[in-house]
Amino acid sequence: MRQELSEDGVVAQLRAAGCVFAEEEATILREAAADDADLNRLVARRVAGEPIEHLVGWVEFAGRRLAVGPGVFVPRRRSELLAAVAVGVAASRQCPVMVEPYCGAAPLAATISTWVPTARVYATDIDDVALRCARRNLGADAGVLRGSGLAGLPAALRGRVDVIAAVPPYVPDAALALLPHEAADHEPRRALLAGADGLDHIRTLIAQAPGWLAAGGVLAIEMNEEQARLVTDPAERCRTAVFARPVTFATDDSRTVVLALTMPG
Repeated sequence: MRQELSEDGVVAQLRAAGCVFAEEEATILREAAADDADLNRLVARRVAGEPIEHLVGWVEFAGRRLAVGPGVFVPRRRSELLAAVAVGVAASRQCPVMVEPYCGAAPLAATISTWVPTARVYATDIDDVALRCARRNLGADAGVLRGSGLAGLPAALRGRVDVIAAVPPYVPDAALALLPHEAADHEPRRALLAGADGLDHIRTLIAQAPGWLAAGGVLAIEMNEEQARLVTDPAERCRTAVFARPVTFATDDSRTVVLALTMPG
């Protein structure tokens, strides 16, 4: 006899597994399930710790449903602040050029495409699974390229990019054990970890970006609040001296910030 889960039963199982938004997740899983047996499987996998976004194949970000899947970093809601900063820069330019390095599913480039339709967007990543998601989210007209950071961009873009917006890996290697299990166990570690202080990729971006940005162009990066202080510390200013004074935007949790660095105009 097939066991079916009542709506209350789904919520109870999800809540017992520690899902904070159990009711919302129950609704999403019910919509995704083909039948009751499929719902049972999805709930069991969610209770076991798989990200719900991987299970249903999408994540909501800045008002859009973006394709994601197993093995792809799931865009976080907090990154909508970075998307808003990038949109603000792009919208102030005519026919802007935007690049999202370390793109994963390319949520930032997808947001720019939606809100600034005149923009030309490019997204880079070294992971082929992530690039397939990025292509689905950006469409055929976008430049989705394989490469680490800004590597892989066409040379013709040098000095012509208006905004580079990125959520690079920024978790210190030693902090892996502190991450939620669904991230540590189901997202690619190279999309999460970035050396002893988590700044390996951030430092690379800061060093490489001036060669690509146009006058007045902006490099906007999400990172931890303490990392932003390290990057802008006087001892590190030699790395950012080419930029104008940095501007920091705080997310709602205040532990994550967006650091915006602007090329002199």
